[in-house]
Amino acid sequence: MEVAFTEKDFYAEHFVPKDYLENYYSFSPGKDGANTLLRFSLDNLHQAFGAGGIKGDTLIDIGTGPTIYQFLSACESFREIIATDYADQNREELQRWLKRDPDAFDWTPVVKYVCELEGDREKRAEKENKVRSRGVQVLKCDVTQPEPLAPQAVPPADCLLSLLCLEGACKDLPPYHSALKNISSLVKPGGHLVLYTILDETFYMVGQRPFSCLYLRQEDVEEAVKEARIDFSFSVTDAKGACIVVARKIC
Repeated sequence: MEVAFTEKDFYAEHFVPKDYLENYYSFSPGKDGANTLLRFSLDNLHQAFGAGGIKGDTLIDIGTGPTIYQFLSACESFREIIATDYADQNREELQRWLKRDPDAFDWTPVVKYVCELEGDREKRAEKENKVRSRGVQVLKCDVTQPEPLAPQAVPPADCLLSLLCLEGACKDLPPYHSALKNISSLVKPGGHLVLYTILDETFYMVGQRPFSCLYLRQEDVEEAVKEARIDFSFSVTDAKGACIVVARKIC
């Protein structure tokens, strides 16, 4: 299926957070592909931030969208979490969950899955409270800009997360390389990058609307990481075509 590049204004007008969450984060029967990718990301984030993993003071997440799953393991290892997204409606949906709004998306099955990885499925409420206790800031970002969070001032990140973001924001490889350099400027020297990317896809659906996705191979991702002067450490690719890179910034 050919899908024209999804411009920023189209995202701002047509991206529906609840549709996106129901499509990809509900652990619903009949959504085996989405469920597999979600488990893949949760398993690898647990590995990255679990015992002996990445730790620090400040975690910045670029392209958070309306989701909180990426913070469930990371909240054990960081004092401060900064969530960012371009679309106003995504930031508003995230704030609903943080404020315990009854209309917020129900993350219970996902939270229980992460708690089970950590050894106690029944600590769901404790886990959710821990995420909220990190005083999560929710900021606007634009990865196409040299200073993605300007004019907000944030501390350099001990770890930068970017999950399923750049491939949606970039039309082709040169902007993808530039965007990765832009966000890597937020990481302190010696800090870590955790990058989760979908490979070999050109679009994804939100409700009935297609949104473009930059076609990437694993070698494209690795080359961009190295060009951004981030020391490539390892990647994992599952059968569905997802890649997670964990790397350390050189300087």
